[in-house]
Amino acid sequence: MILAANLKCNHTRASFERYAKALDEGLAGGISREDEILVFPPASAFCAKVKNFTQGAQNFYPAAHGSFTGEVGGDMLAEFDIKTVLIGHSERRAILGESAELIREKFGFAAARGWRIVFCIGEDEAAFAQDRSEEFVAAQLEGIDLKYPSLVLAYEPVWAIGTGRSAQCQQIERMLNFLRAKSSAPLLYGGSVNVANIGGIAGIASCAGVLVGTASWDASKFLELIRVVSHRYTSLP
Repeated sequence: MILAANLKCNHTRASFERYAKALDEGLAGGISREDEILVFPPASAFCAKVKNFTQGAQNFYPAAHGSFTGEVGGDMLAEFDIKTVLIGHSERRAILGESAELIREKFGFAAARGWRIVFCIGEDEAAFAQDRSEEFVAAQLEGIDLKYPSLVLAYEPVWAIGTGRSAQCQQIERMLNFLRAKSSAPLLYGGSVNVANIGGIAGIASCAGVLVGTASWDASKFLELIRVVSHRYTSLP
């Protein structure tokens, strides 16, 4: 299983150092080779030393460096040995105005460097209500290399992100099966994942893990989610 934490616009450098320390200590000695923990902190909080999880970037500009005010370039990620990135998150698409063209550019830049890409897709409320979820998601995948070997696809219905309203397992399974027909990449679900529903979500045959938002912002709560999913984490406090 892949258990990924998107910390979004939360945590300072000091608080993330405490988060990373708590997570590392909680996972020490209890990680199975079959499971992987990913954490995406804000760029200002990148931690130079992490042990038992992989640190990734929520965002980057598709250039090593340059005249791109306010952006994070590839050279900056390299300083922290970051080779895992989120691309296409709905909040960057809708709130920050990332176009399909920019998203494809970011994908190409990351792929050229062999980075692991967690590519987010998911329908909005209107598409879901009109039973156009597959059509909506298919459009988001246009121009994306679905055979890229270091690709992970994260299905995150927009209407479920941060709302407390998670998709039902039947809907998740339907969408993951739709994605499986298009790509052999590991498939994650994200959207109001919590301790009460993570077990059922992780039990879906086509589900390779979860991308967690709010419920992962506290290290102890993220560890609790990990404990629910895998009995192999026998050392977790």
